[in-house]
Amino acid sequence: MLFRRKHAASPTQGSEPAAAEVPCKPRRTAGRVIREWLTAFALVAAISIPIRSSIADWNDVPSGSMRPTILEGDRIYVNLLAYGLRIPFTTSWLARWDAPKRGEIVTMKSPADGVRLVKRVIGLPGDHIAMQGNRLVINGAPSDVLITDPDETLVLEDGRKVNVALGEENLNDDRGLASRHALTLTPGALSPHTFSEIVVPEGKYFMMGDNRDMSRDSRMIGFVPLESIYGRSRYVALSLDPGNSYWPRWERWFSAIK
Repeated sequence: MLFRRKHAASPTQGSEPAAAEVPCKPRRTAGRVIREWLTAFALVAAISIPIRSSIADWNDVPSGSMRPTILEGDRIYVNLLAYGLRIPFTTSWLARWDAPKRGEIVTMKSPADGVRLVKRVIGLPGDHIAMQGNRLVINGAPSDVLITDPDETLVLEDGRKVNVALGEENLNDDRGLASRHALTLTPGALSPHTFSEIVVPEGKYFMMGDNRDMSRDSRMIGFVPLESIYGRSRYVALSLDPGNSYWPRWERWFSAIK
């Protein structure tokens, strides 16, 4: 019996080969775009929020309680690792390697109402603090105050103008090193210019603003526990002038504060 071998049909001469199938790209629907953006946002937040909670942060300054050192509209950089490492989102320490020193500027939680404040460390645990006629007395030694401009004008947040005196105050820190910083004094202001000697309790600090007579500080809100101190600030990151349509104060950007 004869068998015929079957051959695969070959394309006829001149015919074109079949086009290869190209996989279609999935369409980017609105829902998919939103999911991609949410994923990216969640990733950034998962990295940045713990960093801002325990490593570094910035703080907007809405008031003039630290004038002339820090102005309204400044955004200051805060080193949250200055005194130790905290568990993110808590006040518990993982490790501690330093403590606030007299003369340093810190951000803190007010013991009176929980509001975040920027103040200068004046009294350390165990210090004896008094004020006589707007001059601090720390452990029996009066601070050195030098008036540099006795007739300056300060514009308040409500637009009122008051006469102030600008000066410099010299504080010795806990190591005996001089710490000189700027000061604003306002004659007739209601902040206490005089108070009797007090002793700073263990584990707490006495804070004051550089705008000495227009600052709500430890004279009113009491001593500040160490766990309520977020970190130390030594730099202005950027500055906007709220009295001039928030125009940038370029000269204050990335500038040191002391």
